[in-house]
Amino acid sequence: MTQKDITFVADFLTEHFNEAPELYNRKGKYFNVERVGQYLKDEDDDLVSPPNTEGNQWFNFLKDSTHLKESPLLFPYYPEKSLHFVKRQMEGIIDQCLQKPADVIGKSVHQAVCMSLYKISQSEDSTPQLFKLPFLWNDKTSNLHYILFTMLENSISKIHILRRHTDTSRSVSNGILAVEFGNFLNNSINESSDSRCYSCLDAHFYDDETVTVVLKESVQQEGKERVLAQLPLS
Repeated sequence: MTQKDITFVADFLTEHFNEAPELYNRKGKYFNVERVGQYLKDEDDDLVSPPNTEGNQWFNFLKDSTHLKESPLLFPYYPEKSLHFVKRQMEGIIDQCLQKPADVIGKSVHQAVCMSLYKISQSEDSTPQLFKLPFLWNDKTSNLHYILFTMLENSISKIHILRRHTDTSRSVSNGILAVEFGNFLNNSINESSDSRCYSCLDAHFYDDETVTVVLKESVQQEGKERVLAQLPLS
């Protein structure tokens, strides 16, 4: 260690661990704890060394403002408490704020349509994940909801598009369809269908008329080809 390191440690010990007579009547150690660590303790006890807020511009501003001083919009400050205590207080208030909207929204939701996508054996211990990368898009111009998703197992080369009208009482043509990529990028009609087969890695709407997809070559070899394609919905 250099002399500079030793001086740094000595200064730290002098500042944070000298005797504090004002703490003698309290349980525990009779010296100041390290001032950062006390904020991280998951306890409801008061801080041993609370911060000095004298001269703080924000507190002075609140003190001088008649409108903000008692405002319910400001989260209360607990200068004697740790961050864990403040976190629990904030979580409780947020949960309370979200409970009413959750109740109202939950009661307003109802099933518009039921569509069977796949069936699995009841004897299986665990349900396999067959539904992948659902992406939602709302076309405000045409008042349509879209959901893009893929199904694993036997249809990895297909992407499914589910379309519903925002007015649940109205229906749209081709409510659900599948687009199969397969070997559409083959250079020749004679090229083997197994040699250049593609599956969908990801898909998002680019805008109301265009879907962007990331494709990968399905062959089991190094250096699989990746393709970024933009497909018109039409």
